[in-house]
Amino acid sequence: MNESTGRETLGFQTEVKQLLQLMIHSLYSNKEIFLRELVSNASDAADKLRFEALAEPGLLGDDPDFRVRVEYDQKAGTITVADNGIGMSRDELVENLGTIARSGTAEFLQQMTGDEKNDARLIGQFGVGFYSAFIVAEKVVVESRRAGLPAEQGVRWESEGQGEFTIETIERDERGTRVTLYLKSGEKEFLDGLRLETLIRKYSDHIAFPVELDDVGDDEKKPETVNSATALWTRSRSEISDDEYREFYKHLSHDFSDPLCWSHNRVEGKRQYTSLIYIPGNAPFDLWNRDAPRGLKLYVQRVFIMDDADQFLPLYLRFVKGVVDSSDLPLNVSRELLQKNADIDAMRSALTRRVLDMLSKLAKNEPDNYATFWAAFGEVLKEGIVEDPGNREKLLKLMRFATTRSEGDKRDQSLEDYLGRAAATQDKIYYLLAENYATAVASPHLEKLREQGTEVLLLYDRIDAWVVDHWEEFEGKKFADVTREQLDVSEGGESITQQALNDEHKPLLKKMRAKLKDRVEAVNVSRRLVDSAACVVTGEQDLSPQLRRMLEASGQALPESKPILEINVGHPLVSRLAAESDDRRFADLSNIVLDHALLAEGAQLDDPAQYVRRMNQYLLDIEQG
Repeated sequence: MNESTGRETLGFQTEVKQLLQLMIHSLYSNKEIFLRELVSNASDAADKLRFEALAEPGLLGDDPDFRVRVEYDQKAGTITVADNGIGMSRDELVENLGTIARSGTAEFLQQMTGDEKNDARLIGQFGVGFYSAFIVAEKVVVESRRAGLPAEQGVRWESEGQGEFTIETIERDERGTRVTLYLKSGEKEFLDGLRLETLIRKYSDHIAFPVELDDVGDDEKKPETVNSATALWTRSRSEISDDEYREFYKHLSHDFSDPLCWSHNRVEGKRQYTSLIYIPGNAPFDLWNRDAPRGLKLYVQRVFIMDDADQFLPLYLRFVKGVVDSSDLPLNVSRELLQKNADIDAMRSALTRRVLDMLSKLAKNEPDNYATFWAAFGEVLKEGIVEDPGNREKLLKLMRFATTRSEGDKRDQSLEDYLGRAAATQDKIYYLLAENYATAVASPHLEKLREQGTEVLLLYDRIDAWVVDHWEEFEGKKFADVTREQLDVSEGGESITQQALNDEHKPLLKKMRAKLKDRVEAVNVSRRLVDSAACVVTGEQDLSPQLRRMLEASGQALPESKPILEINVGHPLVSRLAAESDDRRFADLSNIVLDHALLAEGAQLDDPAQYVRRMNQYLLDIEQG
């Protein structure tokens, strides 16, 4: 270390190295986005200082007017993006530009495939910000001083985007940050003033501060403001083009893809606020981290307050991006005040309804785009069935399923579609829980229903086992789990009871119960099987096997529960079992029938070795006659 300047050479975090390499190659075809990302960061820095200055006006000093300046120097081959915002201290520079302190980063990087188009989409979900500079620059220098610190505590960061960076203390009179890009030899196109002006208008016209363009090689030409410098959400909808809405979304989210839809709304009356909310087309990499930062960007009277105000939407809508600007909240509002504010509760209810209405319109008018949404966010939206009972009916209408009549595992059937095809006499909505689609579609529980032409919803997302306990009915029809003991699949004229059916085969059932008493709760004759020898069903008050496995995997201790075995007395294997006189072979075959029923349901056998032994012995017995 240089003692006088504190100059250090440090290594990038491993994840930063990986991301830099992937990004430089995957995003090269969209390299101009570096300017959008750097100007966006500069705007955010100005927003943050304006907020801090509410409590500490002295931070602004004699420079109260915020601006972002883009300078280009054709002779030096550099582009600089400078701001007079919050700035960074030495520690903040190391933390912000040397590491990626985001949970799930390693898992995200493992998803990279080498396919540039796919990787570009994934990187867009992650958000790259500052590091996009290295797409066009062979070297990047950052000079910064945090507002409130003395001039001698300025700091310079420098890197060529390989494995390391240097950092040192400098004298810096101005607060804020200057990011200077030394362009690669093939990137001189960005030294053209008209090209830069076009990009700023395209990507950053909505920035609420002046974005100035300055040709530092022309002493006679003064810096010129090239953006409208008006916050986009404050303008009338009729004045804003779809392209402007899309670019503002990318500024907010750092996503490279267009949103699926958006809603821009101004509320006046008892509460006054403006909202601009977006439904993304791609899931962020940390969607399943329920503790990850989320929420809308909050402004009060056009003054930035916080990035991730999560009080305005429920957790199951954490994928929504947008801005809310309130005229009623105090400028010094904090997270704690937001949590105790009745106005926030009312805004939350209204914004939640607006998002659900957006999704309803998308589903009705743009089914292909809704299918894209469902593939990305459907499992998260299902959380709302549990967490938001007040909107349960709306949410149920938004659910999409694979069914026994859908094409493959395509989840494009709504409950309204399902009921529209159901027989007039059908009083239930049937569903099946399974570990995956293959297990679901091949389940023996479907055989009788399929023969009768009754459609069944196939549920195989991990969350489904939790969700189904919270849906009761839809449009007057109760939901019915086809794996439950009391399921009635009888047709019109049938009136025989389960007990009467069991009595007809009492000796066989009694003998099987004796052999399987440690493994099953009961053995019954099945009315739901057609082609399979047996299936296992669950008692009405018991947890579903899927929910049980999910809870046990999370470490919860649960009371013991045994399945109920149902046998198809018309199946050749069961007929062979009934005719078996050898006690050992009867016991082995009874256990094999049970094991096969468990495997068909997707369960893990408690003793696979014992199953193999029994199966081998059974095959030998057949061979020996």
